[in-house]
Amino acid sequence: MMEIGKIITIDDISIEIILSSNELNIGDILEVKGNSKYIFEVVEINNISATCISLYSTRGLQKGSIVTKKSDGIDIEYSDKILGRVFDSYGDVIDGLPFESEKKVKINSGTVSLKDVKTDNEPLWTGIKVIDFFAPLQKGFKMGLLGGAGVGKTVLIKELIHNIYSSSNANAVFVGAGERSREGKELYEDMKNSNLLDKMTMVFGQMGDNPVSRSKSVGTGLRMAEYLRDEKGQDVLIFIDNIYRFIQAKAEISTDLKELLIENGYPANMASEISGIEERINSTDKGSITSFQAIYIPADDLTDDAVQTVMSYMDGQI
Repeated sequence: MMEIGKIITIDDISIEIILSSNELNIGDILEVKGNSKYIFEVVEINNISATCISLYSTRGLQKGSIVTKKSDGIDIEYSDKILGRVFDSYGDVIDGLPFESEKKVKINSGTVSLKDVKTDNEPLWTGIKVIDFFAPLQKGFKMGLLGGAGVGKTVLIKELIHNIYSSSNANAVFVGAGERSREGKELYEDMKNSNLLDKMTMVFGQMGDNPVSRSKSVGTGLRMAEYLRDEKGQDVLIFIDNIYRFIQAKAEISTDLKELLIENGYPANMASEISGIEERINSTDKGSITSFQAIYIPADDLTDDAVQTVMSYMDGQI
């Protein structure tokens, strides 16, 4: 392991390192050896110091600790082994079952170039008459799912996965971003009892996790969906619950890094952060990624900046 430097400042989720090596890039993963998981991602590099965000808790971390470089970025599974399994935001299996990796890639992925995006797509029939009639889907569409707790989002997800898998043999990815552990557990049990678990991949950055985990869950789920589209040539469904929590997590990180915030406390780069996610959801000649994104409306205010920014990418609403 290459020694990078020593910790000089510790905040809630960020640390500052005084550098002893210049072999460092934005996005590199660093660690401090110890009894706990002290792992960090580099977000800013100055002449003699670097600022990092912690992937896990910083509790117990001490100033002066030696930091070493672990890898060039977060690696996640990129094979058929993702099906039927549950992962955390960093690609680690959390369902308690044995797992052997086959192939790993970096979590970050460039958006599909405009010339590769397919726009003349076929309809994606769900077999649910009220959706196919009132809000018909096209492959590569982004659909906003507006609704509170207990209104049937999980039931709708189960039906969509069942119907679309039956008609096209395509798999699905579910991303729990900042939602309750209880809901994730219930969804897992429902899918298992309905024999749908092996047709999908689940990624969770739960409400109790730190904001870095909650923000990374969406990118991890998308990378796995891109595997199903690009390597297996499938028309993939991805469910993101809740895309608003992704923005909240980014705002918490920006606050801790003392970055400039805009109105209502959202990060100044909110539009580009959302764009980086939404522009990866589209169709190519290999397959398509169609998304259902639950959108929390804070204080029932549809004019909220974050809601308006997300809705500008949606092709429809349910």
